[in-house]
Amino acid sequence: MITITYVTITYNAEAVLQSTLDSVLCQDYPHIEHLIIDGASTDGTLLLVEEYVARSNAAAADGLPQEGGSEGHKVLVTSEPDGGIYDAMNKGLRSATGDYICFLNAGDTLPAADTVSRIVNSLNSTSAPAVLYGNTDIVDIEGRFLYHRRLQPPEHLSWKSFRQGMLVCHQAFYARTDFAIATPYDLRYRFSADVDWCIRVLKAAAKEKVPLFNLHMTVANYLQEGTTTRNHRDSLIERFHVMRRHYGLFTTLFMHLWFVIRSFIN
Repeated sequence: MITITYVTITYNAEAVLQSTLDSVLCQDYPHIEHLIIDGASTDGTLLLVEEYVARSNAAAADGLPQEGGSEGHKVLVTSEPDGGIYDAMNKGLRSATGDYICFLNAGDTLPAADTVSRIVNSLNSTSAPAVLYGNTDIVDIEGRFLYHRRLQPPEHLSWKSFRQGMLVCHQAFYARTDFAIATPYDLRYRFSADVDWCIRVLKAAAKEKVPLFNLHMTVANYLQEGTTTRNHRDSLIERFHVMRRHYGLFTTLFMHLWFVIRSFIN
């Protein structure tokens, strides 16, 4: 059976973490590994995590389905100072043992209790793709739907697709773990290492001629106010450098000109 590893990065995330934990705990699919990589939080984050671990362990010990149906999700917690969110993500990569890995950060959620089972069931007739990808909805802090993410994944994704922007949200990008581990996050970037990481994973898949798989479903709810949103200008500058690195200066300048024109059209 396929195991899905979720990695949740936290640092003083008490205000937004509960919904993330609940959305994983309620999954009706049994083979889930949840790695919580905490940066030595000083608020109530770790109390929420301890309660989450206890709820998961109690259900497993009783041999009963967890809230929503799943049995014995494996939860592993690390709490120590780190070098920032991408350093923490690399810690998650080094600890992952599942077949696929997805980064579901504090505040982001799985849309429904059957999200993981639907993802896995869609692979029944498919050899192990390098990446599974799907759609994303934007929600507020109460989990209420706001709108569909403006950038949507193409029918056929490739590493060149990201010339048009990050068409697949990081939380909707499930990398096969062997590809993911071999492609750690580049710590030169503070805000856009996730974009660079996705492109490099897709490049590795293309080099090995391993297919990708469009799930044709919404697989993530993204909390509107994230770190990148709060640092929007710096993120855009850094993303320009990422794109220039992968696609060249001329292509990057041309695409950014198109982004400006598109913003006026829309």
